[in-house]
Amino acid sequence: MIQFLIKRLIGLVFVVIGVTFITFIMGYFAPGDPIRTMLGEHFSPQLYAQLKHAYGLDLPWYQQYWNFLVHLAHFDFGYSFKTQGRPVWDILKDGVPVSMELALWALVVYLLIGVPVGIISALKANTWVDTLNMGIMLILYAMPIFVFCVLVQVLIVFIDQETGASWPVANWGEPWHYTWTDIQYKLAPVLVFGLAGAAYFARITRTSMLEVMRQDYIRTARAKGLPERLVIYRHALRNALIPLITVTGVTLGFTITGAFLIENIFNIPGIGTITVSSVLDRDYPVIQATTVLLAIGVVLGNLLADIAYTLVDPRIKLE
Repeated sequence: MIQFLIKRLIGLVFVVIGVTFITFIMGYFAPGDPIRTMLGEHFSPQLYAQLKHAYGLDLPWYQQYWNFLVHLAHFDFGYSFKTQGRPVWDILKDGVPVSMELALWALVVYLLIGVPVGIISALKANTWVDTLNMGIMLILYAMPIFVFCVLVQVLIVFIDQETGASWPVANWGEPWHYTWTDIQYKLAPVLVFGLAGAAYFARITRTSMLEVMRQDYIRTARAKGLPERLVIYRHALRNALIPLITVTGVTLGFTITGAFLIENIFNIPGIGTITVSSVLDRDYPVIQATTVLLAIGVVLGNLLADIAYTLVDPRIKLE
């Protein structure tokens, strides 16, 4: 186990380095000049040269990249171009908890709705229950997330007009606080994001369950006279969950990145909103920092999935 974790952590370092290099090169060769954009109407050759030297942009590209890696090793993301003198982490620290909260609650919705629906559809395969469940899930999965968001916002506004409920259609509230006011802000984006992912989980669970139910050991368990509930939950479900663990681990990382549209449409002050604003402002230090954080999240999600294999199936050894 220890050797496995060490190998994975080493791989994490190389993945992060690769991501930072690609992001840096794209920013370095992108058209435009962030310093000139930053100065705007206050541009002067002397001030331009001073700022370019202060941010290290007058150095060769390889030296700029090396300086970035050295600072990254000390968890220092540098300073923002847009807000001069403000550390990048100072910009991100308020958005990270928001994005993590949105992603984790969306993942809970994935599991609580998607997995049971998939199991029920597999047990009722080729019946009207299966057709209805998978039809609804397919609609949710196929609908573009930005269309789903707008439809939900329109529905909330309509309900507000009819009932005077004054339910908010944007913003987030306090991170990790669950007063009634906070729940009102968070419920719509979490459900929209969660239902879209639950549709994918339902189809994965159904396919996995159907494959397991056709195995010889399931027929043997039934031939021995075991109760159907015992066959399903002790023998079939445990093995059917193994592919789902892989999906869950990978999804845990990509859920944070997939929240970009949700955060922007619902005006949620998370990493996605910060990243989009930074791209529009050509604030490359912030873009690099968010890219690194998201890459770490994806790789750690894979790591958690690999570790979870040993909890579900003790026959699998991590070496």
